[in-house]
Amino acid sequence: MQDYEESVSFLGTWGPFQRRVFFLLCLTVVPCGYNLLSVIFLLASPPHHCHIPAHSNLSEEWIQASIPLQQVAGLTERSSCSRYELDLNLSGSGPEVFLSSLKQEGCKDGWIYSTEYYQSTIVTEFNLVCSDQWKQPLTSLVYFLGGVCGCFVSGQISDRFGRKPVLFGSIAMLTIFSGALAFAPSWPVFTVLFFMLGMGQIACYIVVFVLGSEILIGSSRVLFSCLFLPFVYVIAMMLLPGTAYLVRNWRQLSLAMTVPGIACIPLWRLVPESPRWLVSRGRLQEAEFILRLAALNNRVEPPDVIFLSANKAESLSFLDLLRTTNIRYITLILWFSISVSYFGLSFNMSSLNGNPFLNYFLLSAIELPAYVTIWLAARSLPRRLSFISFTLLGVLALLLIQVTLHSQPAFTLALVLLGKYGIMAGTGMLYIYTGELSPTVIRNTAMSTCAMFSRAGSAVSPYLLQLAVFYPFLPWIVVASLSLLSVFFCIFLPETFRQPLPDTIQQMPPTQR
Repeated sequence: MQDYEESVSFLGTWGPFQRRVFFLLCLTVVPCGYNLLSVIFLLASPPHHCHIPAHSNLSEEWIQASIPLQQVAGLTERSSCSRYELDLNLSGSGPEVFLSSLKQEGCKDGWIYSTEYYQSTIVTEFNLVCSDQWKQPLTSLVYFLGGVCGCFVSGQISDRFGRKPVLFGSIAMLTIFSGALAFAPSWPVFTVLFFMLGMGQIACYIVVFVLGSEILIGSSRVLFSCLFLPFVYVIAMMLLPGTAYLVRNWRQLSLAMTVPGIACIPLWRLVPESPRWLVSRGRLQEAEFILRLAALNNRVEPPDVIFLSANKAESLSFLDLLRTTNIRYITLILWFSISVSYFGLSFNMSSLNGNPFLNYFLLSAIELPAYVTIWLAARSLPRRLSFISFTLLGVLALLLIQVTLHSQPAFTLALVLLGKYGIMAGTGMLYIYTGELSPTVIRNTAMSTCAMFSRAGSAVSPYLLQLAVFYPFLPWIVVASLSLLSVFFCIFLPETFRQPLPDTIQQMPPTQR
Protein backbone atom coordinates (compact mmCIF):
# COMPACT_ATOMS: atom_id res chain seq x y z
CA MET A 1 0.00 0.00 0.00
CA GLN A 2 1.25 3.46 -0.90
CA ASP A 3 2.33 5.53 2.13
CA TYR A 4 -0.87 7.37 3.04
CA GLU A 5 0.60 10.10 5.23
CA GLU A 6 3.14 11.03 2.57
CA SER A 7 0.35 11.20 -0.04
CA VAL A 8 -1.76 13.64 2.03
CA SER A 9 1.13 15.74 3.35
CA PHE A 10 0.15 18.55 0.94
CA LEU A 11 -2.77 19.35 3.28
CA GLY A 12 -0.50 20.25 6.18
CA THR A 13 -1.37 19.32 9.76
CA TRP A 14 -3.44 22.24 11.10
CA GLY A 15 -5.46 23.96 8.41
CA PRO A 16 -9.16 24.94 8.49
CA PHE A 17 -10.18 21.40 7.45
CA GLN A 18 -8.25 19.76 10.29
CA ARG A 19 -9.54 22.29 12.80
CA ARG A 20 -13.14 21.67 11.73
CA VAL A 21 -12.79 17.89 11.99
CA PHE A 22 -10.92 18.25 15.28
CA PHE A 23 -13.65 20.21 17.05
CA LEU A 24 -16.61 18.38 15.47
CA LEU A 25 -15.27 15.00 16.58
CA CYS A 26 -14.69 16.33 20.09
CA LEU A 27 -18.36 17.34 20.21
CA THR A 28 -19.56 13.91 19.07
CA VAL A 29 -17.90 12.24 22.07
CA VAL A 30 -20.03 14.17 24.59
CA PRO A 31 -23.01 11.72 24.57
CA CYS A 32 -20.88 8.66 25.38
CA GLY A 33 -18.93 10.44 28.14
CA TYR A 34 -22.13 11.80 29.64
CA ASN A 35 -23.69 8.31 29.83
CA LEU A 36 -20.71 6.44 31.28
CA LEU A 37 -21.46 6.96 34.99
CA SER A 38 -25.21 6.43 34.53
CA VAL A 39 -24.76 2.94 35.97
CA ILE A 40 -23.62 4.53 39.25
CA PHE A 41 -26.48 6.98 39.74
CA LEU A 42 -29.38 5.02 38.27
CA LEU A 43 -28.47 2.00 40.42
CA ALA A 44 -27.53 3.88 43.60
CA SER A 45 -28.60 2.05 46.76
CA PRO A 46 -29.45 4.53 49.58
CA PRO A 47 -29.46 3.49 53.25
CA HIS A 48 -32.71 1.73 54.11
CA HIS A 49 -34.55 -0.15 56.83
CA CYS A 50 -37.81 -2.03 57.25
CA HIS A 51 -41.04 -0.10 56.96
CA ILE A 52 -43.20 -0.10 60.09
CA PRO A 53 -46.87 0.25 58.98
CA ALA A 54 -49.06 2.87 60.63
CA HIS A 55 -51.69 0.25 61.56
CA SER A 56 -49.24 -1.68 63.78
CA ASN A 57 -50.55 0.18 66.87
CA LEU A 58 -47.05 0.70 68.26
CA SER A 59 -45.99 3.63 70.36
CA GLU A 60 -43.40 5.99 68.95
CA GLU A 61 -40.84 4.53 71.34
CA TRP A 62 -41.46 1.01 69.99
CA ILE A 63 -41.34 2.15 66.37
CA GLN A 64 -37.88 3.62 66.95
CA ALA A 65 -36.67 0.45 68.68
CA SER A 66 -38.23 -2.06 66.29
CA ILE A 67 -35.20 -2.10 63.96
CA PRO A 68 -32.31 -4.23 65.32
CA LEU A 69 -28.79 -2.83 65.55
CA GLN A 70 -25.83 -4.56 63.89
CA GLN A 71 -22.07 -4.12 63.55
CA VAL A 72 -20.79 -3.16 60.07
CA ALA A 73 -17.03 -2.55 59.63
CA GLY A 74 -16.76 -1.81 63.34
CA LEU A 75 -19.66 0.67 63.33
CA THR A 76 -23.13 0.22 64.83
CA GLU A 77 -25.91 0.59 62.24
CA ARG A 78 -29.62 -0.14 62.00
CA SER A 79 -30.38 -3.40 60.20
CA SER A 80 -31.30 -3.00 56.55
CA CYS A 81 -33.16 -6.28 56.09
CA SER A 82 -34.79 -7.30 59.36
CA ARG A 83 -37.01 -6.03 62.15
CA TYR A 84 -38.41 -7.41 65.38
CA GLU A 85 -41.67 -9.34 65.08
CA LEU A 86 -44.62 -6.98 65.35
CA ASP A 87 -47.49 -9.41 65.81
CA LEU A 88 -47.29 -9.19 69.62
CA ASN A 89 -49.15 -6.92 71.99
CA LEU A 90 -46.31 -4.59 72.95
CA SER A 91 -48.12 -1.37 73.65
CA GLY A 92 -48.08 -1.68 77.43
CA SER A 93 -44.35 -1.85 78.08
CA GLY A 94 -41.19 -0.15 76.95
CA PRO A 95 -38.93 -1.80 74.38
CA GLU A 96 -36.09 -2.34 76.84
CA VAL A 97 -38.12 -5.15 78.45
CA PHE A 98 -38.62 -7.31 75.40
CA LEU A 99 -35.84 -6.71 72.86
CA SER A 100 -33.56 -9.50 74.05
CA SER A 101 -36.32 -12.11 73.75
CA LEU A 102 -38.01 -11.06 70.50
CA LYS A 103 -37.51 -12.93 67.25
CA GLN A 104 -36.51 -11.10 64.08
CA GLU A 105 -38.31 -11.23 60.74
CA GLY A 106 -37.82 -9.91 57.22
CA CYS A 107 -39.22 -6.64 55.89
CA LYS A 108 -42.74 -7.91 55.17
CA ASP A 109 -44.13 -4.42 54.62
CA GLY A 110 -41.36 -3.07 52.40
CA TRP A 111 -38.59 -0.59 53.13
CA ILE A 112 -38.03 3.03 53.99
CA TYR A 113 -35.19 4.56 51.91
CA SER A 114 -33.10 7.56 52.82
CA THR A 115 -33.81 10.56 50.57
CA GLU A 116 -30.73 12.51 51.65
CA TYR A 117 -29.10 12.13 48.23
CA TYR A 118 -31.64 10.39 45.96
CA GLN A 119 -35.37 10.90 45.57
CA SER A 120 -35.70 7.60 43.69
CA THR A 121 -33.44 5.11 41.90
CA ILE A 122 -33.93 1.75 40.21
CA VAL A 123 -33.07 0.12 43.53
CA THR A 124 -35.69 2.03 45.53
CA GLU A 125 -38.47 1.81 42.94
CA PHE A 126 -38.17 -1.94 42.32
CA ASN A 127 -36.85 -2.83 45.82
CA LEU A 128 -33.59 -4.43 44.66
CA VAL A 129 -32.39 -4.97 48.23
CA CYS A 130 -32.01 -7.79 50.75
CA SER A 131 -33.19 -11.01 49.05
CA ASP A 132 -33.18 -9.21 45.68
CA GLN A 133 -29.86 -7.44 46.24
CA TRP A 134 -28.21 -9.77 43.70
CA LYS A 135 -30.05 -7.90 40.96
CA GLN A 136 -27.94 -4.76 41.55
CA PRO A 137 -24.57 -6.11 40.33
CA LEU A 138 -26.39 -8.21 37.72
CA THR A 139 -27.88 -5.06 36.20
CA SER A 140 -24.41 -3.48 36.02
CA LEU A 141 -23.10 -6.71 34.50
CA VAL A 142 -25.78 -6.60 31.80
CA TYR A 143 -24.88 -2.96 31.00
CA PHE A 144 -21.21 -3.83 30.48
CA LEU A 145 -22.06 -7.01 28.55
CA GLY A 146 -23.97 -4.71 26.23
CA GLY A 147 -20.69 -2.86 25.79
CA VAL A 148 -18.96 -6.16 24.95
CA CYS A 149 -21.51 -6.93 22.23
CA GLY A 150 -21.51 -3.35 20.98
CA CYS A 151 -17.73 -3.30 20.60
CA PHE A 152 -17.68 -6.62 18.76
CA VAL A 153 -20.46 -5.71 16.31
CA SER A 154 -19.46 -2.06 15.77
CA GLY A 155 -15.83 -2.93 15.05
CA GLN A 156 -16.81 -5.38 12.33
CA ILE A 157 -19.33 -2.98 10.81
CA SER A 158 -16.95 -0.02 10.96
CA ASP A 159 -14.12 -1.80 9.16
CA ARG A 160 -16.50 -3.06 6.45
CA PHE A 161 -18.93 -0.16 5.97
CA GLY A 162 -17.18 2.90 7.37
CA ARG A 163 -16.50 4.88 10.53
CA LYS A 164 -19.17 7.54 10.09
CA PRO A 165 -22.30 5.27 10.01
CA VAL A 166 -21.16 3.50 13.18
CA LEU A 167 -20.45 6.80 14.95
CA PHE A 168 -23.89 8.27 14.39
CA GLY A 169 -25.60 4.91 14.80
CA SER A 170 -24.04 4.66 18.27
CA ILE A 171 -25.15 8.19 19.16
CA ALA A 172 -28.68 7.34 17.99
CA MET A 173 -28.69 4.21 20.19
CA LEU A 174 -27.60 6.23 23.22
CA THR A 175 -30.33 8.77 22.61
CA ILE A 176 -33.18 6.33 21.93
CA PHE A 177 -32.50 3.90 24.74
CA SER A 178 -31.69 6.59 27.33
CA GLY A 179 -35.15 8.01 26.68
CA ALA A 180 -36.74 4.54 26.72
CA LEU A 181 -35.28 3.83 30.18
CA ALA A 182 -37.47 6.56 31.64
CA PHE A 183 -40.60 4.57 30.77
CA ALA A 184 -39.43 1.12 31.92
CA PRO A 185 -42.34 -0.42 33.90
CA SER A 186 -40.31 -3.17 35.58
CA TRP A 187 -36.80 -4.32 36.40
CA PRO A 188 -36.59 -6.92 33.55
CA VAL A 189 -37.61 -4.31 30.96
CA PHE A 190 -35.12 -1.82 32.40
CA THR A 191 -32.35 -4.44 32.21
CA VAL A 192 -33.01 -5.15 28.51
CA LEU A 193 -33.00 -1.42 27.68
CA PHE A 194 -29.86 -0.92 29.78
CA PHE A 195 -28.12 -3.64 27.75
CA MET A 196 -28.93 -1.74 24.54
CA LEU A 197 -27.66 1.50 26.09
CA GLY A 198 -24.39 -0.25 26.96
CA MET A 199 -24.01 -1.35 23.32
CA GLY A 200 -23.84 2.24 22.13
CA GLN A 201 -21.76 3.78 24.92
CA ILE A 202 -18.22 2.53 24.30
CA ALA A 203 -18.68 1.94 20.55
CA CYS A 204 -19.21 5.69 20.16
CA TYR A 205 -15.90 6.61 21.83
CA ILE A 206 -13.86 4.01 19.97
CA VAL A 207 -15.02 5.05 16.51
CA VAL A 208 -14.46 8.77 17.27
CA PHE A 209 -10.94 7.93 18.45
CA VAL A 210 -10.22 5.90 15.31
CA LEU A 211 -11.78 8.43 12.94
CA GLY A 212 -9.75 11.29 14.37
CA SER A 213 -6.55 9.23 14.39
CA GLU A 214 -7.00 8.42 10.70
CA ILE A 215 -8.01 11.86 9.40
CA LEU A 216 -5.49 13.88 11.41
CA ILE A 217 -1.73 13.45 11.03
CA GLY A 218 1.38 14.58 12.88
CA SER A 219 1.11 16.77 15.97
CA SER A 220 -2.61 17.42 15.50
CA ARG A 221 -3.32 13.68 15.83
CA VAL A 222 -1.38 13.51 19.11
CA LEU A 223 -3.16 16.63 20.40
CA PHE A 224 -6.55 15.15 19.47
CA SER A 225 -6.12 11.59 20.77
CA CYS A 226 -4.09 12.41 23.89
CA LEU A 227 -5.59 15.66 25.12
CA PHE A 228 -8.66 17.25 23.56
CA LEU A 229 -10.79 14.16 22.90
CA PRO A 230 -10.24 12.74 26.41
CA PHE A 231 -10.70 16.22 27.92
CA VAL A 232 -14.12 16.65 26.34
CA TYR A 233 -15.02 13.07 27.32
CA VAL A 234 -14.10 13.71 30.96
CA ILE A 235 -15.92 17.06 31.05
CA ALA A 236 -19.00 15.22 29.79
CA MET A 237 -18.51 12.66 32.59
CA MET A 238 -18.30 15.50 35.12
CA LEU A 239 -21.61 16.91 33.91
CA LEU A 240 -23.58 13.80 34.90
CA PRO A 241 -22.90 14.03 38.69
CA GLY A 242 -23.99 17.65 38.48
CA THR A 243 -27.15 16.68 36.62
CA ALA A 244 -27.83 13.84 39.08
CA TYR A 245 -27.41 16.33 41.95
CA LEU A 246 -30.07 18.58 40.42
CA VAL A 247 -32.34 15.76 39.17
CA ARG A 248 -32.72 13.25 42.02
CA ASN A 249 -35.35 11.12 40.22
CA TRP A 250 -33.95 8.32 38.03
CA ARG A 251 -36.65 8.62 35.34
CA GLN A 252 -36.03 12.35 34.91
CA LEU A 253 -32.27 11.69 34.87
CA SER A 254 -32.76 9.14 32.07
CA LEU A 255 -34.58 11.75 30.01
CA ALA A 256 -31.82 14.29 30.67
CA MET A 257 -29.30 11.77 29.27
CA THR A 258 -30.92 12.07 25.82
CA VAL A 259 -30.07 15.76 25.39
CA PRO A 260 -26.39 15.47 24.25
CA GLY A 261 -27.25 12.81 21.65
CA ILE A 262 -30.10 14.85 20.19
CA ALA A 263 -27.77 17.85 19.91
CA CYS A 264 -25.16 15.79 17.99
CA ILE A 265 -27.42 14.27 15.31
CA PRO A 266 -27.24 17.38 13.02
CA LEU A 267 -23.43 16.98 12.86
CA TRP A 268 -23.91 14.08 10.38
CA ARG A 269 -23.67 16.49 7.43
CA LEU A 270 -20.44 18.05 8.72
CA VAL A 271 -18.31 15.04 9.75
CA PRO A 272 -16.47 13.36 6.81
CA GLU A 273 -15.73 9.68 6.35
CA SER A 274 -12.14 8.58 6.94
CA PRO A 275 -10.15 8.95 3.68
CA ARG A 276 -7.58 6.55 5.07
CA TRP A 277 -10.23 3.86 5.53
CA LEU A 278 -11.60 4.52 2.02
CA VAL A 279 -8.11 4.00 0.58
CA SER A 280 -7.69 0.77 2.54
CA ARG A 281 -10.94 -0.46 0.93
CA GLY A 282 -9.79 0.53 -2.55
CA ARG A 283 -12.33 3.38 -2.86
CA LEU A 284 -9.84 5.95 -4.14
CA GLN A 285 -12.29 8.25 -5.90
CA GLU A 286 -14.28 8.87 -2.72
CA ALA A 287 -11.08 9.42 -0.73
CA GLU A 288 -9.73 11.88 -3.31
CA PHE A 289 -13.04 13.77 -3.36
CA ILE A 290 -12.85 14.35 0.42
CA LEU A 291 -9.17 15.33 0.25
CA ARG A 292 -9.69 17.77 -2.63
CA LEU A 293 -12.47 19.46 -0.66
CA ALA A 294 -10.07 19.60 2.29
CA ALA A 295 -7.41 21.17 0.04
CA LEU A 296 -9.97 23.76 -1.05
CA ASN A 297 -10.76 24.56 2.59
CA ASN A 298 -7.06 24.81 3.42
CA ARG A 299 -6.36 26.90 0.29
CA VAL A 300 -3.63 24.56 -0.95
CA GLU A 301 -3.17 23.01 -4.37
CA PRO A 302 -3.56 19.21 -4.44
CA PRO A 303 -1.48 17.11 -6.85
CA ASP A 304 -3.18 15.94 -10.05
CA VAL A 305 -3.09 12.35 -8.77
CA ILE A 306 -3.14 11.88 -4.99
CA PHE A 307 -3.05 8.08 -4.91
CA LEU A 308 -1.17 6.27 -7.65
CA SER A 309 -2.83 2.88 -7.35
CA ALA A 310 -5.16 0.83 -5.22
CA ASN A 311 -4.41 -2.55 -3.78
CA LYS A 312 -7.23 -5.03 -3.53
CA ALA A 313 -8.99 -4.42 -0.24
CA GLU A 314 -8.35 -7.08 2.36
CA SER A 315 -11.39 -8.75 3.89
CA LEU A 316 -10.37 -9.30 7.48
CA SER A 317 -12.31 -10.36 10.54
CA PHE A 318 -12.09 -10.90 14.27
CA LEU A 319 -10.28 -14.22 13.74
CA ASP A 320 -7.56 -12.52 11.67
CA LEU A 321 -7.11 -10.09 14.54
CA LEU A 322 -6.52 -12.84 17.09
CA ARG A 323 -3.84 -14.43 14.89
CA THR A 324 -1.63 -11.37 15.46
CA THR A 325 0.46 -11.86 18.58
CA ASN A 326 0.64 -8.15 19.47
CA ILE A 327 -3.11 -7.69 19.58
CA ARG A 328 -3.59 -10.97 21.39
CA TYR A 329 -1.43 -9.75 24.29
CA ILE A 330 -3.25 -6.42 24.47
CA THR A 331 -6.82 -7.69 24.21
CA LEU A 332 -6.62 -10.74 26.42
CA ILE A 333 -4.51 -9.33 29.24
CA LEU A 334 -3.87 -5.59 29.31
CA TRP A 335 -7.32 -4.27 28.42
CA PHE A 336 -9.17 -6.78 30.60
CA SER A 337 -7.08 -6.21 33.71
CA ILE A 338 -6.74 -2.43 33.43
CA SER A 339 -10.49 -2.10 32.90
CA VAL A 340 -11.29 -4.13 36.03
CA SER A 341 -9.01 -1.72 37.90
CA TYR A 342 -10.57 1.41 36.36
CA PHE A 343 -14.20 0.49 36.98
CA GLY A 344 -13.43 -1.32 40.23
CA LEU A 345 -12.22 2.02 41.58
CA SER A 346 -15.48 3.67 40.50
CA PHE A 347 -17.71 1.08 42.15
CA ASN A 348 -15.59 0.97 45.31
CA MET A 349 -16.14 4.73 45.71
CA SER A 350 -19.64 3.92 46.98
CA SER A 351 -18.05 2.41 50.10
CA LEU A 352 -16.39 5.72 51.02
CA ASN A 353 -17.94 8.38 53.22
CA GLY A 354 -19.10 11.75 51.95
CA ASN A 355 -21.38 13.22 49.30
CA PRO A 356 -21.57 10.74 46.38
CA PHE A 357 -22.07 13.48 43.80
CA LEU A 358 -18.93 15.30 44.95
CA ASN A 359 -16.95 12.04 45.20
CA TYR A 360 -17.77 11.01 41.65
CA PHE A 361 -17.23 14.54 40.37
CA LEU A 362 -13.72 14.48 41.86
CA LEU A 363 -13.15 10.95 40.54
CA SER A 364 -13.96 12.23 37.04
CA ALA A 365 -12.10 15.53 37.42
CA ILE A 366 -8.84 13.79 38.36
CA GLU A 367 -8.75 12.45 34.81
CA LEU A 368 -8.12 15.95 33.44
CA PRO A 369 -4.56 16.25 34.85
CA ALA A 370 -4.04 12.59 33.91
CA TYR A 371 -4.76 13.41 30.26
CA VAL A 372 -2.47 16.44 30.35
CA THR A 373 0.24 14.08 31.58
CA ILE A 374 -0.57 11.61 28.80
CA TRP A 375 -0.30 14.34 26.17
CA LEU A 376 3.06 15.50 27.48
CA ALA A 377 4.33 11.92 27.71
CA ALA A 378 3.06 11.04 24.23
CA ARG A 379 5.07 13.87 22.72
CA SER A 380 8.42 12.83 24.11
CA LEU A 381 8.38 9.49 25.97
CA PRO A 382 8.22 5.86 24.80
CA ARG A 383 4.77 4.26 25.07
CA ARG A 384 5.81 1.17 27.01
CA LEU A 385 7.78 3.07 29.66
CA SER A 386 4.94 5.58 30.09
CA PHE A 387 2.29 2.91 30.58
CA ILE A 388 4.37 0.99 33.11
CA SER A 389 5.30 4.10 35.12
CA PHE A 390 1.77 5.50 35.35
CA THR A 391 0.22 2.17 36.26
CA LEU A 392 2.79 1.47 39.01
CA LEU A 393 1.99 4.87 40.55
CA GLY A 394 -1.68 3.89 40.68
CA VAL A 395 -0.84 0.50 42.19
CA LEU A 396 1.23 2.07 44.98
CA ALA A 397 -1.59 4.45 45.94
CA LEU A 398 -4.19 1.66 46.01
CA LEU A 399 -2.07 -0.56 48.22
CA LEU A 400 -1.61 2.28 50.73
CA ILE A 401 -5.40 2.53 51.14
CA GLN A 402 -5.20 -0.44 53.51
CA VAL A 403 -3.51 1.80 56.07
CA THR A 404 -6.05 4.65 55.97
CA LEU A 405 -9.42 3.20 54.88
CA HIS A 406 -11.34 3.53 58.17
CA SER A 407 -9.13 5.90 60.16
CA GLN A 408 -8.39 8.74 57.71
CA PRO A 409 -11.34 9.30 55.29
CA ALA A 410 -9.89 12.45 53.71
CA PHE A 411 -6.48 10.85 53.14
CA THR A 412 -8.19 7.72 51.81
CA LEU A 413 -10.07 9.81 49.25
CA ALA A 414 -6.77 11.45 48.23
CA LEU A 415 -5.17 8.01 47.73
CA VAL A 416 -8.17 6.82 45.68
CA LEU A 417 -7.86 9.89 43.46
CA LEU A 418 -4.09 9.34 43.08
CA GLY A 419 -4.76 5.70 42.21
CA LYS A 420 -7.35 6.78 39.65
CA TYR A 421 -4.86 9.30 38.23
CA GLY A 422 -2.22 6.62 37.69
CA ILE A 423 -4.56 3.99 36.26
CA MET A 424 -6.30 6.56 34.05
CA ALA A 425 -2.98 7.80 32.68
CA GLY A 426 -2.03 4.20 31.95
CA THR A 427 -5.38 3.56 30.26
CA GLY A 428 -5.04 6.66 28.09
CA MET A 429 -1.56 5.61 27.04
CA LEU A 430 -2.93 2.16 26.23
CA TYR A 431 -5.44 3.72 23.80
CA ILE A 432 -2.58 5.42 21.95
CA TYR A 433 -0.41 2.31 22.07
CA THR A 434 -3.17 0.10 20.66
CA GLY A 435 -4.02 2.53 17.87
CA GLU A 436 -0.36 2.74 16.84
CA LEU A 437 0.08 -1.04 16.86
CA SER A 438 -3.08 -1.77 14.83
CA PRO A 439 -3.03 -1.65 11.00
CA THR A 440 -5.50 0.54 9.09
CA VAL A 441 -7.27 -2.39 7.41
CA ILE A 442 -8.44 -3.69 10.77
CA ARG A 443 -7.81 -0.79 13.17
CA ASN A 444 -11.41 -0.22 14.22
CA THR A 445 -11.93 -3.96 14.68
CA ALA A 446 -8.75 -4.03 16.79
CA MET A 447 -9.79 -1.05 18.93
CA SER A 448 -13.33 -2.37 19.30
CA THR A 449 -12.07 -5.83 20.25
CA CYS A 450 -9.81 -4.27 22.87
CA ALA A 451 -12.80 -2.34 24.16
CA MET A 452 -14.80 -5.57 24.12
CA PHE A 453 -12.32 -7.25 26.47
CA SER A 454 -12.26 -4.02 28.44
CA ARG A 455 -16.01 -4.21 28.91
CA ALA A 456 -15.68 -7.88 29.89
CA GLY A 457 -13.35 -6.68 32.64
CA SER A 458 -15.70 -3.89 33.67
CA ALA A 459 -18.56 -6.41 33.83
CA VAL A 460 -16.65 -8.16 36.62
CA SER A 461 -15.96 -4.95 38.55
CA PRO A 462 -19.40 -4.56 40.27
CA TYR A 463 -18.74 -7.86 42.04
CA LEU A 464 -15.48 -6.61 43.55
CA LEU A 465 -17.44 -4.98 46.36
CA GLN A 466 -18.73 -8.41 47.38
CA LEU A 467 -15.14 -9.44 48.23
CA ALA A 468 -15.20 -7.08 51.21
CA VAL A 469 -17.31 -9.69 53.00
CA PHE A 470 -14.17 -11.86 53.29
CA TYR A 471 -11.67 -9.06 53.96
CA PRO A 472 -12.42 -5.29 53.94
CA PHE A 473 -9.33 -4.41 51.89
CA LEU A 474 -9.65 -7.27 49.38
CA PRO A 475 -11.36 -5.20 46.62
CA TRP A 476 -8.50 -2.68 46.65
CA ILE A 477 -5.87 -5.44 46.67
CA VAL A 478 -7.49 -7.14 43.65
CA VAL A 479 -7.59 -3.86 41.72
CA ALA A 480 -3.89 -3.22 42.43
CA SER A 481 -2.90 -6.81 41.58
CA LEU A 482 -4.63 -6.74 38.19
CA SER A 483 -2.88 -3.46 37.38
CA LEU A 484 0.44 -5.14 38.20
CA LEU A 485 -0.49 -7.98 35.85
CA SER A 486 -1.03 -5.53 32.99
CA VAL A 487 2.41 -4.02 33.68
CA PHE A 488 4.03 -7.44 33.39
CA PHE A 489 2.51 -8.22 29.99
CA CYS A 490 3.25 -4.75 28.62
CA ILE A 491 6.96 -5.62 28.80
CA PHE A 492 6.54 -7.97 25.82
CA LEU A 493 5.01 -5.38 23.46
CA PRO A 494 7.09 -3.59 20.80
CA GLU A 495 7.76 0.14 21.05
CA THR A 496 5.78 2.36 18.61
CA PHE A 497 7.09 5.81 19.58
CA ARG A 498 7.76 7.95 16.47
CA GLN A 499 7.03 5.02 14.16
CA PRO A 500 4.62 5.34 11.16
CA LEU A 501 1.19 3.77 11.57
CA PRO A 502 1.00 0.31 9.94
CA ASP A 503 -1.51 -0.01 7.11
CA THR A 504 -1.43 -3.82 6.75
CA ILE A 505 -1.03 -6.71 9.18
CA GLN A 506 2.34 -7.49 7.58
CA GLN A 507 3.63 -4.05 8.63
CA MET A 508 2.93 -4.64 12.33
CA PRO A 509 6.10 -4.73 14.47
CA PRO A 510 6.99 -8.05 16.17
CA THR A 511 6.76 -8.62 19.91
CA GLN A 512 9.76 -8.41 22.24
CA ARG A 513 11.41 -11.62 23.40
